[in-house]
Amino acid sequence: MNIIIFAALLFTAVSGTAAAGSSSSHLSKKFYHTSCPNLFPIVKSILKHQISKERRIGASLLRLHFHDCFVNGCDASVLLDDHGSFIGEQNANPNKNSLRSFNVIDKIKSRVEKSCPGVVSCADILTIAARDSVALLGGPFWNVKLGRRDSKTASFSDANSGLLPSPNSNLSVLISTFKKQGLSTTDMVALSGGHTIGLARCSQFKTRIYKKSNIDTGFAKKRQRQCPKEQRIGIDNLAPFDIQTPMDFDNKYFDNLIKKKGLLHSDQVLFSGGSTDSLVKKYSRDSEAFNRDFVRAMIKMAHIQPLTGSNGEIRKVCGRPN
Repeated sequence: MNIIIFAALLFTAVSGTAAAGSSSSHLSKKFYHTSCPNLFPIVKSILKHQISKERRIGASLLRLHFHDCFVNGCDASVLLDDHGSFIGEQNANPNKNSLRSFNVIDKIKSRVEKSCPGVVSCADILTIAARDSVALLGGPFWNVKLGRRDSKTASFSDANSGLLPSPNSNLSVLISTFKKQGLSTTDMVALSGGHTIGLARCSQFKTRIYKKSNIDTGFAKKRQRQCPKEQRIGIDNLAPFDIQTPMDFDNKYFDNLIKKKGLLHSDQVLFSGGSTDSLVKKYSRDSEAFNRDFVRAMIKMAHIQPLTGSNGEIRKVCGRPN
Protein backbone atom coordinates (compact mmCIF):
# COMPACT_ATOMS: atom_id res chain seq x y z
CA MET A 1 0.00 0.00 0.00
CA ASN A 2 1.35 3.44 -0.90
CA ILE A 3 2.33 5.73 1.91
CA ILE A 4 0.50 9.05 1.58
CA ILE A 5 2.74 11.92 2.54
CA PHE A 6 1.31 15.38 2.07
CA ALA A 7 3.64 17.87 0.45
CA ALA A 8 2.13 20.75 2.37
CA LEU A 9 3.65 19.40 5.57
CA LEU A 10 7.08 19.25 3.98
CA PHE A 11 7.24 22.38 1.88
CA THR A 12 8.65 24.46 4.71
CA ALA A 13 11.87 22.55 4.18
CA VAL A 14 11.94 23.76 0.59
CA SER A 15 11.07 27.42 0.74
CA GLY A 16 14.36 28.54 2.21
CA THR A 17 16.75 26.77 -0.18
CA ALA A 18 18.90 28.94 -2.38
CA ALA A 19 18.55 26.77 -5.46
CA ALA A 20 14.77 26.78 -5.38
CA GLY A 21 14.57 30.56 -5.43
CA SER A 22 11.53 32.77 -5.00
CA SER A 23 9.87 31.51 -8.20
CA SER A 24 8.96 28.27 -6.43
CA SER A 25 6.55 30.27 -4.28
CA HIS A 26 4.33 30.69 -7.36
CA LEU A 27 3.70 26.95 -7.52
CA SER A 28 0.45 25.54 -6.18
CA LYS A 29 -1.14 22.15 -5.59
CA LYS A 30 -4.35 23.49 -7.19
CA PHE A 31 -2.72 25.27 -10.14
CA TYR A 32 -4.73 23.29 -12.74
CA HIS A 33 -7.76 22.69 -10.53
CA THR A 34 -10.11 24.58 -12.85
CA SER A 35 -8.05 24.94 -16.05
CA CYS A 36 -7.34 21.19 -16.43
CA PRO A 37 -9.29 19.17 -13.86
CA ASN A 38 -8.58 15.83 -15.57
CA LEU A 39 -4.79 16.24 -15.58
CA PHE A 40 -3.98 13.80 -12.77
CA PRO A 41 -6.31 11.02 -13.97
CA ILE A 42 -4.91 11.33 -17.52
CA VAL A 43 -1.29 11.03 -16.36
CA LYS A 44 -2.01 8.14 -14.02
CA SER A 45 -4.07 6.22 -16.57
CA ILE A 46 -1.37 6.35 -19.25
CA LEU A 47 1.41 5.53 -16.80
CA LYS A 48 -0.50 2.62 -15.30
CA HIS A 49 -0.90 1.14 -18.78
CA GLN A 50 2.70 1.77 -19.83
CA ILE A 51 4.26 0.50 -16.59
CA SER A 52 2.09 -2.62 -16.66
CA LYS A 53 3.76 -3.44 -19.99
CA GLU A 54 7.30 -2.49 -18.88
CA ARG A 55 8.01 -1.66 -15.25
CA ARG A 56 11.38 -0.16 -16.16
CA ILE A 57 9.54 2.84 -17.60
CA GLY A 58 8.82 4.05 -14.07
CA ALA A 59 12.51 4.13 -13.24
CA SER A 60 13.27 5.86 -16.53
CA LEU A 61 10.79 8.66 -15.85
CA LEU A 62 12.14 9.22 -12.35
CA ARG A 63 15.63 9.53 -13.79
CA LEU A 64 14.43 11.83 -16.56
CA HIS A 65 12.99 14.21 -13.96
CA PHE A 66 16.27 14.15 -12.01
CA HIS A 67 18.39 14.89 -15.09
CA ASP A 68 16.04 17.72 -16.06
CA CYS A 69 16.10 19.47 -12.70
CA PHE A 70 19.87 19.28 -12.19
CA VAL A 71 20.63 21.20 -15.40
CA ASN A 72 19.31 24.77 -15.02
CA GLY A 73 16.22 23.77 -13.10
CA CYS A 74 13.00 21.81 -13.65
CA ASP A 75 12.06 23.36 -16.99
CA ALA A 76 11.69 20.34 -19.34
CA SER A 77 14.84 21.41 -21.22
CA VAL A 78 15.99 17.77 -21.31
CA LEU A 79 12.93 16.90 -23.42
CA LEU A 80 13.95 19.16 -26.32
CA ASP A 81 15.12 17.16 -29.33
CA ASP A 82 18.08 18.16 -31.49
CA HIS A 83 16.89 19.83 -34.67
CA GLY A 84 18.76 21.71 -37.38
CA SER A 85 21.63 23.60 -35.78
CA PHE A 86 20.13 23.29 -32.30
CA ILE A 87 21.87 20.79 -30.01
CA GLY A 88 20.02 20.06 -26.79
CA GLU A 89 20.88 18.07 -23.69
CA GLN A 90 19.88 14.57 -24.76
CA ASN A 91 23.23 13.71 -26.34
CA ALA A 92 25.41 15.18 -23.61
CA ASN A 93 27.66 12.56 -22.03
CA PRO A 94 25.52 11.90 -18.91
CA ASN A 95 22.40 11.45 -21.07
CA LYS A 96 23.48 9.85 -24.35
CA ASN A 97 22.22 6.28 -24.81
CA SER A 98 20.97 6.51 -21.25
CA LEU A 99 17.80 8.59 -20.90
CA ARG A 100 14.64 6.98 -22.26
CA SER A 101 10.81 6.97 -22.16
CA PHE A 102 10.51 10.35 -23.87
CA ASN A 103 7.71 8.74 -25.88
CA VAL A 104 5.68 8.19 -22.71
CA ILE A 105 5.83 11.89 -21.89
CA ASP A 106 4.80 12.60 -25.49
CA LYS A 107 1.78 10.29 -25.12
CA ILE A 108 0.72 12.04 -21.93
CA LYS A 109 1.21 15.50 -23.43
CA SER A 110 -0.84 14.60 -26.51
CA ARG A 111 -3.74 13.37 -24.37
CA VAL A 112 -3.54 16.40 -22.07
CA GLU A 113 -3.52 18.78 -25.05
CA LYS A 114 -6.76 17.22 -26.30
CA SER A 115 -8.36 17.79 -22.92
CA CYS A 116 -6.88 21.20 -22.07
CA PRO A 117 -4.99 22.73 -25.02
CA GLY A 118 -2.17 25.13 -24.26
CA VAL A 119 -2.54 24.90 -20.49
CA VAL A 120 -0.22 22.30 -18.93
CA SER A 121 3.56 22.50 -19.22
CA CYS A 122 5.81 19.58 -20.08
CA ALA A 123 7.82 20.39 -16.95
CA ASP A 124 4.76 19.79 -14.79
CA ILE A 125 3.84 16.63 -16.68
CA LEU A 126 7.34 15.26 -16.03
CA THR A 127 7.08 16.15 -12.33
CA ILE A 128 3.74 14.36 -12.00
CA ALA A 129 4.96 11.38 -14.02
CA ALA A 130 7.99 10.89 -11.76
CA ARG A 131 5.77 10.99 -8.66
CA ASP A 132 3.19 8.59 -10.10
CA SER A 133 5.90 6.21 -11.33
CA VAL A 134 7.29 5.83 -7.82
CA ALA A 135 3.82 5.23 -6.41
CA LEU A 136 2.85 2.70 -9.11
CA LEU A 137 6.01 0.71 -8.35
CA GLY A 138 5.08 0.46 -4.69
CA GLY A 139 6.73 3.58 -3.29
CA PRO A 140 5.31 6.61 -1.48
CA PHE A 141 2.81 9.07 -2.89
CA TRP A 142 2.96 12.81 -2.28
CA ASN A 143 1.21 15.96 -3.41
CA VAL A 144 3.08 18.03 -5.99
CA LYS A 145 2.96 21.78 -6.47
CA LEU A 146 2.53 22.85 -10.08
CA GLY A 147 2.75 25.93 -12.25
CA ARG A 148 6.14 25.42 -13.91
CA ARG A 149 6.61 26.64 -17.45
CA ASP A 150 8.82 25.20 -20.17
CA SER A 151 12.16 26.54 -21.27
CA LYS A 152 12.55 27.74 -24.84
CA THR A 153 16.02 26.26 -25.14
CA ALA A 154 18.46 23.76 -23.61
CA SER A 155 22.19 23.69 -22.93
CA PHE A 156 24.38 20.85 -24.19
CA SER A 157 27.42 22.45 -22.55
CA ASP A 158 25.75 22.81 -19.15
CA ALA A 159 24.59 19.19 -19.25
CA ASN A 160 28.23 18.24 -19.88
CA SER A 161 29.68 20.55 -17.24
CA GLY A 162 29.50 18.30 -14.18
CA LEU A 163 26.11 19.45 -12.90
CA LEU A 164 25.01 15.81 -13.09
CA PRO A 165 26.82 13.26 -10.90
CA SER A 166 28.86 10.56 -12.60
CA PRO A 167 28.59 6.80 -11.91
CA ASN A 168 32.23 7.06 -10.85
CA SER A 169 31.78 9.99 -8.44
CA ASN A 170 33.29 9.67 -4.99
CA LEU A 171 31.40 10.69 -1.86
CA SER A 172 32.81 14.21 -1.56
CA VAL A 173 31.91 14.95 -5.19
CA LEU A 174 28.38 13.65 -4.70
CA ILE A 175 27.89 15.79 -1.60
CA SER A 176 29.24 18.86 -3.41
CA THR A 177 27.19 18.25 -6.57
CA PHE A 178 23.94 18.02 -4.62
CA LYS A 179 24.84 20.95 -2.38
CA LYS A 180 25.14 23.18 -5.45
CA GLN A 181 21.48 22.41 -6.12
CA GLY A 182 20.44 23.32 -2.58
CA LEU A 183 20.17 19.67 -1.56
CA SER A 184 21.67 18.30 1.65
CA THR A 185 23.71 15.14 2.20
CA THR A 186 20.57 13.50 3.58
CA ASP A 187 18.71 14.50 0.40
CA MET A 188 21.52 13.01 -1.68
CA VAL A 189 21.45 9.64 0.08
CA ALA A 190 17.64 9.50 -0.03
CA LEU A 191 17.51 10.38 -3.73
CA SER A 192 20.22 7.80 -4.44
CA GLY A 193 17.69 5.32 -3.06
CA GLY A 194 15.82 5.87 -6.31
CA HIS A 195 18.26 3.24 -7.58
CA THR A 196 16.05 0.70 -5.87
CA ILE A 197 14.39 0.54 -9.31
CA GLY A 198 15.87 0.47 -12.79
CA LEU A 199 18.80 -0.84 -14.76
CA ALA A 200 22.31 0.35 -15.62
CA ARG A 201 24.51 -0.32 -18.63
CA CYS A 202 27.68 -2.41 -18.37
CA SER A 203 29.79 0.60 -19.36
CA GLN A 204 28.67 2.35 -16.17
CA PHE A 205 29.78 -0.38 -13.76
CA LYS A 206 32.53 -2.28 -15.58
CA THR A 207 35.35 -0.53 -13.74
CA ARG A 208 33.77 -1.31 -10.37
CA ILE A 209 33.25 -5.03 -10.92
CA TYR A 210 36.80 -5.61 -12.18
CA LYS A 211 38.96 -3.08 -10.33
CA LYS A 212 37.34 -2.17 -7.01
CA SER A 213 37.96 -4.00 -3.74
CA ASN A 214 34.89 -2.89 -1.76
CA ILE A 215 32.62 -5.34 -3.57
CA ASP A 216 31.17 -8.73 -2.70
CA THR A 217 33.09 -11.36 -4.67
CA GLY A 218 30.05 -13.40 -5.66
CA PHE A 219 28.18 -10.27 -6.73
CA ALA A 220 31.14 -9.13 -8.85
CA LYS A 221 31.41 -12.50 -10.57
CA LYS A 222 27.69 -12.52 -11.35
CA ARG A 223 27.90 -9.09 -12.93
CA GLN A 224 31.06 -10.04 -14.84
CA ARG A 225 29.17 -12.80 -16.64
CA GLN A 226 26.97 -10.12 -18.22
CA CYS A 227 29.73 -7.55 -18.61
CA PRO A 228 32.94 -9.00 -20.13
CA LYS A 229 36.28 -7.38 -19.34
CA GLU A 230 37.13 -6.73 -23.00
CA GLN A 231 36.83 -3.02 -23.67
CA ARG A 232 33.94 -2.79 -26.13
CA ILE A 233 32.17 -6.11 -25.61
CA GLY A 234 28.75 -6.06 -23.96
CA ILE A 235 28.90 -2.39 -22.95
CA ASP A 236 25.15 -2.00 -23.49
CA ASN A 237 24.20 -5.10 -21.51
CA LEU A 238 21.95 -4.24 -18.58
CA ALA A 239 21.94 -5.14 -14.89
CA PRO A 240 19.58 -4.10 -12.08
CA PHE A 241 20.69 -1.53 -9.51
CA ASP A 242 18.88 -3.53 -6.85
CA ILE A 243 19.71 -7.24 -7.06
CA GLN A 244 16.90 -8.20 -4.65
CA THR A 245 13.76 -6.41 -5.91
CA PRO A 246 14.84 -4.64 -9.11
CA MET A 247 11.47 -3.20 -10.10
CA ASP A 248 9.87 -2.62 -6.68
CA PHE A 249 10.33 0.69 -4.92
CA ASP A 250 11.51 -0.30 -1.44
CA ASN A 251 14.57 0.03 0.81
CA LYS A 252 16.43 -3.09 -0.37
CA TYR A 253 18.93 -0.88 -2.21
CA PHE A 254 20.42 0.07 1.14
CA ASP A 255 20.66 -3.58 2.23
CA ASN A 256 22.70 -4.17 -0.90
CA LEU A 257 25.14 -1.40 -0.03
CA ILE A 258 25.75 -2.86 3.44
CA LYS A 259 26.50 -6.21 1.77
CA LYS A 260 28.91 -4.50 -0.69
CA LYS A 261 26.53 -5.17 -3.57
CA GLY A 262 26.11 -1.63 -4.85
CA LEU A 263 26.16 -1.70 -8.65
CA LEU A 264 27.83 1.66 -9.35
CA HIS A 265 30.86 3.11 -7.64
CA SER A 266 28.68 6.13 -6.80
CA ASP A 267 26.25 3.75 -5.07
CA GLN A 268 28.79 1.90 -2.93
CA VAL A 269 30.60 5.04 -1.75
CA LEU A 270 27.50 5.80 0.31
CA PHE A 271 28.56 2.89 2.54
CA SER A 272 32.33 2.72 2.58
CA GLY A 273 33.37 3.98 5.99
CA GLY A 274 32.34 7.57 5.31
CA SER A 275 29.93 10.13 6.71
CA THR A 276 26.83 8.60 5.10
CA ASP A 277 27.20 5.08 6.52
CA SER A 278 24.79 5.83 9.37
CA LEU A 279 22.07 7.01 6.96
CA VAL A 280 22.42 3.87 4.85
CA LYS A 281 22.03 1.74 7.98
CA LYS A 282 19.03 3.78 9.07
CA TYR A 283 17.23 3.44 5.73
CA SER A 284 18.03 -0.27 5.48
CA ARG A 285 16.14 -0.98 8.68
CA ASP A 286 13.48 1.75 8.54
CA SER A 287 11.56 1.97 5.27
CA GLU A 288 9.29 4.70 6.62
CA ALA A 289 12.28 6.92 7.35
CA PHE A 290 13.57 6.34 3.82
CA ASN A 291 10.19 7.09 2.25
CA ARG A 292 9.80 10.24 4.32
CA ASP A 293 13.26 11.59 3.43
CA PHE A 294 12.91 10.55 -0.21
CA VAL A 295 9.65 12.48 -0.54
CA ARG A 296 11.13 15.53 1.16
CA ALA A 297 14.12 15.42 -1.20
CA MET A 298 11.93 14.94 -4.29
CA ILE A 299 9.86 17.97 -3.35
CA LYS A 300 12.99 20.06 -2.88
CA MET A 301 14.45 18.86 -6.17
CA ALA A 302 11.22 19.61 -8.05
CA HIS A 303 11.47 23.23 -6.86
CA ILE A 304 14.93 23.89 -8.31
CA GLN A 305 14.73 27.08 -10.40
CA PRO A 306 11.28 26.63 -11.97
CA LEU A 307 10.17 29.04 -14.66
CA THR A 308 6.92 30.67 -13.58
CA GLY A 309 4.69 33.62 -14.42
CA SER A 310 5.56 35.01 -17.86
CA ASN A 311 8.93 33.23 -18.08
CA GLY A 312 9.30 30.42 -20.59
CA GLU A 313 6.28 29.02 -22.41
CA ILE A 314 3.76 26.20 -22.49
CA ARG A 315 5.01 23.96 -25.26
CA LYS A 316 2.50 22.39 -27.60
CA VAL A 317 4.85 19.45 -28.16
CA CYS A 318 7.41 18.55 -25.51
CA GLY A 319 10.22 17.80 -27.94
CA ARG A 320 10.40 21.24 -29.53
CA PRO A 321 9.80 24.87 -28.58
CA ASN A 322 6.73 26.63 -29.97
